[in-house]
Amino acid sequence: MKSTENYLTRRSFISSAGLLSGMLLISPKSLFAQQGSPVTMIIEEARKSPVITTKLRGNLTLMEGSGGNIILVSGKKGNLMVDAGIDVSKEKIKAKIAEINDMPLQYLINTHWHFDHASGNEWINHEGAQIIAHENTRKWLSQTTRVDDWNYTFPAAPEGAIPTTVIGKAHEINFEGQLIKLKHYAPAHTDSDLSVYFPDTDTLHVADTWWNGYYPFIDYNTGGSIHGMITAAEENVKAVTDRTLVVPGHGPIGKKADLLEYRDMLLNIEKSITKLKKSGMSVKEVIASKPTKNYDEKWGKFVIGPDFFTALVYKGVA
Repeated sequence: MKSTENYLTRRSFISSAGLLSGMLLISPKSLFAQQGSPVTMIIEEARKSPVITTKLRGNLTLMEGSGGNIILVSGKKGNLMVDAGIDVSKEKIKAKIAEINDMPLQYLINTHWHFDHASGNEWINHEGAQIIAHENTRKWLSQTTRVDDWNYTFPAAPEGAIPTTVIGKAHEINFEGQLIKLKHYAPAHTDSDLSVYFPDTDTLHVADTWWNGYYPFIDYNTGGSIHGMITAAEENVKAVTDRTLVVPGHGPIGKKADLLEYRDMLLNIEKSITKLKKSGMSVKEVIASKPTKNYDEKWGKFVIGPDFFTALVYKGVA
């Protein structure tokens, strides 16, 4: 297991994490041009990918390789997880947990409803964990949900995958004397996003309100918007200090300076695309003008490529 002090650089992270490197072998343009949906490809990559662990602070461990970033909190009597990953990674995740702390799973926090963070809910619940999430996560998991920009319709989740404890704006958990603070964002990536803060170690999981080094996906079908993403990015900046360890939904862990860079990228691209749209340009014309070109080298080489991100932002501006 790696430690935070020797955490992967972005380049080595991409090359070594199977899920991410597999996705990068296919350009974003060809990925979204395929028949079917990228969801099926992401699931297949998770099926093949190793689960990689990194020791964070205190009793926190980062787990990567099954969709979104997972945090395992090790206790004397049990374990708590932040996000469940993709269900095809079940055995690999179970094996890693056993290596770290061979205690039962007691709690699972869903940061939002998306499949790459919550499709492992059912097996984790069967292990004995109570599932905690925002009320909108429960809503979307409980019904058939279409995400147009993924070209995918998700069936209602099985009963064992539905959160049993739902929260509104905020909630606190006392896990073996360790305080964990949950806070709901105004609609951003979705309308179900939660942050998870560990005061004892000053570690904040901001889920998919931050994709570190990548253009983010915005789920307009379930309440997301570019304006909400910018608001969440600004909220994240205000919530941390230079010491805070910040865990994104996707990408390597970072600090306040990384959050600032991400916020500024979103602000500048949103401003540029708003101006072009107001001038009467169609989405195809705006894409052709390459309004993200100054950021593409750093941010545009993952699942959401420059053209796709431009289209997502265009959809959400007046």
